[in-house]
Amino acid sequence: MGKSIALGAMAVALVLALVLGGLAAWRFLRAPAMPPVADVTPRTPVLPAPQGGLSVYHLGHSLVGRDMPAMLEQLARAAGYQAHDHALQLGWGASLRAHYRPDVAVPGFEAENATPRFRPAREALAEGAHDAVILTEMVELRDAILWHDGPAYLHRWVQAVRDGRPDARVYLYETWHERTDRESWLARLDDDPQALWQGRLLAPVWADAQAGPVHVIPAGRVLAAFTRALDQARGLPGMADETALFARQDDGSLDPIHLNDLGHYLVALTHFAVLYHRAPDGLPHELTRADGSPADAPSPEAAALMQRVVWQVVSALPVTGLPQEAAP
Repeated sequence: MGKSIALGAMAVALVLALVLGGLAAWRFLRAPAMPPVADVTPRTPVLPAPQGGLSVYHLGHSLVGRDMPAMLEQLARAAGYQAHDHALQLGWGASLRAHYRPDVAVPGFEAENATPRFRPAREALAEGAHDAVILTEMVELRDAILWHDGPAYLHRWVQAVRDGRPDARVYLYETWHERTDRESWLARLDDDPQALWQGRLLAPVWADAQAGPVHVIPAGRVLAAFTRALDQARGLPGMADETALFARQDDGSLDPIHLNDLGHYLVALTHFAVLYHRAPDGLPHELTRADGSPADAPSPEAAALMQRVVWQVVSALPVTGLPQEAAP
């Protein structure tokens, strides 16, 4: 009897292995080939610095969230850009394809957009209501490129912006992938801009002169630079290392990709520096979340290091649209 049960269990295990192996092989065989890295000159001319506050539209997912754009608005107004405002459309892990196609469900759409800041993307862009539009692709970015036609849908969204307002500033928000292993995470933050973000996602748009310029908000590269600067400083009050930027899950473990208030502050500084062509030195670090509650604030020492690192990265990259003489 026991032998029969054991043999039956082995048979079931064998069948499951064959099925799973077959599914893996099927996925591998039908997977499109990753396009080669394109050697395309970035279409990112120097932009004039804004003379006033910008109306900004954020299209994306949880790595945008509600709190980071709210912090950006507070930073801009503190810097004297009182007219800065923002609207958004978000989802959970949403691809540009899902946001574009009405027949594709956007996970978390109702929950994430239950805010007065929500404006339907198609409507907002068709009206040309915003000075700057920030587009965000899903991550893992390789999956976005292979399975969700990321380059094609980025191109379609850029064209939608141009159709509504040809002079709008268009940015791709360069995010980051999951932090599972620190060294590989840092290596990818260094390598992915050329290998994926620019070389595969942006290159087809840059190759089309009719699409106009698309610039980059390099948050992933800022995260890498700040991590290393924090290492060099051997930590700062309230921030021993870069894990202090990440949220915690319900069981207390580190969230591998989502940031907390401190991380949102760093990313908001990056957006500010790119959009306004200004070093964020001296901007306030005690801000509120989108719901008006006080955000956890970095220490003055950590905030000052964040501000310096952001400007060092942003001002040294032509893809941001800043003049290179802006670099300190």
